[in-house]
Amino acid sequence: MLFTKHTVGQITLNNRIVMPPMTRSRSGEGDVATDLMAEYYAQRATAGLIITEGTQISRQGQGYVWTPGIYSPAQVAGWKKVTDAVHREGGRIFAQLWHVGRVSHVSIQPDGAAPVAPSAILAEGVKVVIDATGGGPAAGNIRMEQHSMPRELTIPEIKDIINDYVVAAKNAIAAGFDGIELHGANGYLIEQFIDSQTNHRTDEYGGTLEKRLRFLKEVTTAVANAIGKERVGVRQAPLTTLMGAQDDHPEETYIAAAHILNEIGIAYIHIAEADWENAPVMSAAFKEAYREAFKGTMIYSGKYNKQKAQEALDKGWADLVGFGRPFIANPDLPYRLEHDLPLNTPDPSTFFGGTAKGYTDYTRYQQAAPVMA
Repeated sequence: MLFTKHTVGQITLNNRIVMPPMTRSRSGEGDVATDLMAEYYAQRATAGLIITEGTQISRQGQGYVWTPGIYSPAQVAGWKKVTDAVHREGGRIFAQLWHVGRVSHVSIQPDGAAPVAPSAILAEGVKVVIDATGGGPAAGNIRMEQHSMPRELTIPEIKDIINDYVVAAKNAIAAGFDGIELHGANGYLIEQFIDSQTNHRTDEYGGTLEKRLRFLKEVTTAVANAIGKERVGVRQAPLTTLMGAQDDHPEETYIAAAHILNEIGIAYIHIAEADWENAPVMSAAFKEAYREAFKGTMIYSGKYNKQKAQEALDKGWADLVGFGRPFIANPDLPYRLEHDLPLNTPDPSTFFGGTAKGYTDYTRYQQAAPVMA
């Protein structure tokens, strides 16, 4: 099944292999997607679906240096180069729309302002990427810095951010993307509203489960109305504790969220499973409950290999499977998986910032194969 076609919304994918979002921190001046980024994504266009690295919907939504945006005309034009390059290779590509919420630093925020969040809660030990020397992504001189203390959003500010999502979604379609994914996972803004330990509000956006899910519902509804529900996906991470975000009752919370997303009628939910050592395991019952609650496409990502991916498809939990780090070092990953070929190993020192090294210089298997006499 991994190499069969699948329809998401109104587009047909050539296989069920997804390249999930991975921050690489190589955007250009003004956080514009570059020609190098276009080459990187086009090299990986044999994925059934590419979902871009997190792309901030505003300056306020940025949490790391050299990550691309999609809120200015120059950024839209930069991403158009990427989508054109991917489509020329026969690929399909969604933009992941990102607001980091509290996971930012005053040096990145407009006018040195404090980051924003549902509640003014600092996640101790959570760090963001800062440009250590001002040399830009090519220099690759990063420093990990404790994120700054956030301030609580007002209700009018929440409405403004919802509008920022809508504008970014429209910009993504103007840039040629096949659709968008709302980043509702990994401890960023949407998840900060959802999770009980990061949302201590007592107004209509916090307190009860229904109120904690309101921001997700309003953002998703607004974006679906703006560009079409068939072009919208949402990423969730029910069991991760990344960036200090955690819910006290994740199964209850996230199955309720799945019901809301099903009612809106979006194209897919993308589950980021916890993938670190000794991470909590998402149970079969939890996955079955997701399948029961949501009738659209289900994507799972998190340390998947070919065998594990085929098992997820066979058992019906997943329709598509994301392979993260293997795609970094293997631009022809679907071909290698289909033919059981060895994989290149990625170089972690080149993951964030830098040049073509460790980015677009990984070879395809055919290029690496010896020439036979």
